[in-house]
Amino acid sequence: MARRALKWFAISFAVVVAAVLILFALPNWNALRDPIERLVAEKTGRELRIGGDLKVRLAWPPAIRIGAADVSFANPSWAAQKNMLDIGQVAFHVELVPLLGGDLVFADVRLDRAEVDLEKSADGRKNWLLDREQRDEEARVVVKHVSVSDGRVAYSDPAAETSLRARVATVRPDAGETTGGLRFDVEGRYKGEPIVARGSGESVLGLREQQEPYRLAVAGRVGQTRASAAGRITNLLKPSAVDLQIKVAGASLGHLYPLIGTVFPRTPPYETAGRLIHRGSLWRYENFRGRVGKSDVAGTLQVDRAGERPVLAATLRSDKLDLGDLGPVIGGSDEPVVDRAGGVLPDRPFSTERWRRMDADVRLTAGAIARPDALPIDNLTTRLRLDNGVLTLDPLKFDAAGGTLAGTIRLDGRQGPIEAAVDLEARKMQLARLFPDARIKKARVGRVSGDFDLAGKGDSVAEMLRNADGKLALVVDGGTVSRFMMEAVGLHLLEMLKLTLTGDEIITIDCGVADFGVKDGVMEARSLVLDTDVVRIDGRGTVDLGEERLDLEIVPRSKKLRVASLRTPIHIEGRFAKPDIGLDKGKLALRGLGALALGIVNPALALAPLIEANTAEDSACRRLIAEARQSP
Repeated sequence: MARRALKWFAISFAVVVAAVLILFALPNWNALRDPIERLVAEKTGRELRIGGDLKVRLAWPPAIRIGAADVSFANPSWAAQKNMLDIGQVAFHVELVPLLGGDLVFADVRLDRAEVDLEKSADGRKNWLLDREQRDEEARVVVKHVSVSDGRVAYSDPAAETSLRARVATVRPDAGETTGGLRFDVEGRYKGEPIVARGSGESVLGLREQQEPYRLAVAGRVGQTRASAAGRITNLLKPSAVDLQIKVAGASLGHLYPLIGTVFPRTPPYETAGRLIHRGSLWRYENFRGRVGKSDVAGTLQVDRAGERPVLAATLRSDKLDLGDLGPVIGGSDEPVVDRAGGVLPDRPFSTERWRRMDADVRLTAGAIARPDALPIDNLTTRLRLDNGVLTLDPLKFDAAGGTLAGTIRLDGRQGPIEAAVDLEARKMQLARLFPDARIKKARVGRVSGDFDLAGKGDSVAEMLRNADGKLALVVDGGTVSRFMMEAVGLHLLEMLKLTLTGDEIITIDCGVADFGVKDGVMEARSLVLDTDVVRIDGRGTVDLGEERLDLEIVPRSKKLRVASLRTPIHIEGRFAKPDIGLDKGKLALRGLGALALGIVNPALALAPLIEANTAEDSACRRLIAEARQSP
């Protein structure tokens, strides 16, 4: 078999050599124009016209050097333009060794005054494929290198909403640029977005070069995305290696998906600069810095396309992070918020349609956290993972109001509605930082601890809470509060009048406890108490998260003798946005005896584990628990 293969190789080589010798014996190469044109028409069904002189000579490494002038090659009938090629002057090398196997390889092509029209039809045909149906990917000319001194290139793909026009020209020495370099301008539409770009590169384009990188610099705009890049690309037609310094800016990272096929979250306007590296299936953006909205961000991220779904891995850090910019990372929609007739819970839907198109593993650390009108937090640490439509933040940890808020969040977006689970622990947060009032800051600082364990379904926070199950518990150990407010809750009329005339005072909170069980979106108070120097307040009732309605009753009990006092339960009812507060007039004469049930068992006892684990040894909450345990 080896001898037979060697025999056929020798015969093929001899035939090619004989043909070359016969060709070079011809006195006039122009005599070959008509046979070549007929052969091309027979094979492709398209007209090749050679209007100028045809020149042929041998070159080394083994190749035939062919030159021609005034050359045109027709398009198939379905194409919009008449010709695929119109060339003033062309010269190219045909490699002899691939020719032995029937492959046509152009090692070097040089074009002058060339117009090239490349088109794809709606049904997938490509005019650069040379079979009669333009569908055989093997029926193409292989071009390794090409240089253009003056040319125009057009590319059209209606199915991809892409139509590009480029002007390519050699940079002249008197233009103040590198001799032999290229300059190009591109305009049109790319995947439906308008594009304008300009750049420069080396004179010879390495279309299929696997070893030597091609240097270029380009800057432009695609839709609302602006970008510039400078560096090297190996194999321009199908990059095998990329090493570029890039800058990108735009209205949202989400706009990059139709351009590069990688899912990024919808974000506020952004800008970034760093180094882009590509090897095999891996794209890596390293040592970058930038800004998203009001947040700065830096680090390294990479996308690996080797598996069933692309995998995004990133390590990010931020000196100042605005959580309003981070929200869309977990699927916040750009759709306008629905007006829910006075509702206050967030009703912006999550966008999960892209969650199953890629996986992600992102680690984020941040210093200062900006979140107006909300919990004062900083020093965020989290790991965000997206696995086949399931998004988790685990661990999630903040420094919050002098304490910590830590736990996990899980959102399962594999099918609608989203299944959500939140398990968070708040520990030793300071009242003064939770409520930054100047008077409180002058007084003793109390601490707040709590547990939040909720699970629900829905495509927005409001929907998730509407059917949530679980529990909420808070403990306030020490702290301060307005004396006037407590006297008002206790309906101590003379004390209220006195404070109105002399000015308010600060009094101590001994202990506060709130423990709610949650079922089908309704929070029911199991323990609700606030104990101060002036008055102790016990409460009961429900909070309907679905309807956003309050139905609470609080019963004040004075700890000091008051001459003029209207001790009676107080009702808090109505919508979250505008609650109604009123006296229980039917029980006014009972002077607070309606709270007997709440006074029998100390409600703080139910949260003893939380209190004991997170308060000081001498705290009022611990004393309250001790008293409750000793009571019959």
